[in-house]
Amino acid sequence: MTAVEVLFGLLGLVAVGAALMVVTTRQLVHAALWLVVALGAMAGLYLLLSAEFVAWVQVLIYVGAVVVLLLFGLMLTKAPIGFSDDLDAPVAQRVAAAITAGATGGIVITSLVDAFHGARIELGDDPRGGSAAAAGEALFASWVLPFEVLSVLLLAALVGAIVLSRRDVGSDTDTDIESVTETDAPVRG
Repeated sequence: MTAVEVLFGLLGLVAVGAALMVVTTRQLVHAALWLVVALGAMAGLYLLLSAEFVAWVQVLIYVGAVVVLLLFGLMLTKAPIGFSDDLDAPVAQRVAAAITAGATGGIVITSLVDAFHGARIELGDDPRGGSAAAAGEALFASWVLPFEVLSVLLLAALVGAIVLSRRDVGSDTDTDIESVTETDAPVRG
């Protein structure tokens, strides 16, 4: 085994461990921070695969923009920041989720091993391997529709967070302040 393969395995373990922490932690902000670790490990994996452009896109878009959008959504919707009993699922649901996740993971791994068994990617001296030109050509040639759908989905999430945060404008707390008269105000003196 080479050092790159060992580092790839370690980063893969970090990504899987952080992803498990995202779905098992009971604090939303901690889940978002574990998501940063998982996405950062994925960027490291892309770097090891000589896809520098994709790695930087992962860092700038997912680690930067998506996690910040998630944290702003948490803050704007007044979701519980600390420990929340609502995030604690019954044991039966946890077991069902673990079985479903294990089965799905097994199917994906079996499919990948079957599809790419014995195949190797030679990186060599191809200048287009992980270049921005190759990624842009692939993105705008065959992935335009999913790219635009994802853009609209992120925009809808941002608009939804703003709408949810503005729900309580004009509530009783605003009228309570206005109903205080001069006789109720403390005398300074």
